[in-house]
Amino acid sequence: MKEEIFSVEQVADRLGLHVRTVRGYIRSGRLHAVRIGKQYRIAASDLDALTGQAPAVVTGPAEVSSIVQIDGVDRAAADRLGTLVLTSANTAHDQANPLRVQTMHDERRHRMKIIILGAPADTAELLHLLDAVLNADNGLLDREVHDA
Repeated sequence: MKEEIFSVEQVADRLGLHVRTVRGYIRSGRLHAVRIGKQYRIAASDLDALTGQAPAVVTGPAEVSSIVQIDGVDRAAADRLGTLVLTSANTAHDQANPLRVQTMHDERRHRMKIIILGAPADTAELLHLLDAVLNADNGLLDREVHDA
């Protein structure tokens, strides 16, 4: 049996919403839709998931999000550490589901944050590398931050 498919206009009518609101739900990922040409099509099951009439089914592998905060980091050390983490994240991992890494450095607080999103095993591997680098006596991080 084929599943019923709706246009954006039909979904808007059914939910009593404006067409722009439905398109916003699609763009934000709140409502799953398939783009065919210049128009979106919404499956009945996806509409039911949005309205809570059917449980949403999660497909795909698990994903981990991690935030690592490192205090006492100057700009040079943050740059070196960021390069190491980003290089490691971009090599030797599943290229179909790559790790996503973002680094930020707060110069005023001498603090670095590293945000990692990805598969549990790949994230754990990167966190082990990070732990080894941070706990090694390699001079990467000078724990006494010098104000310039």
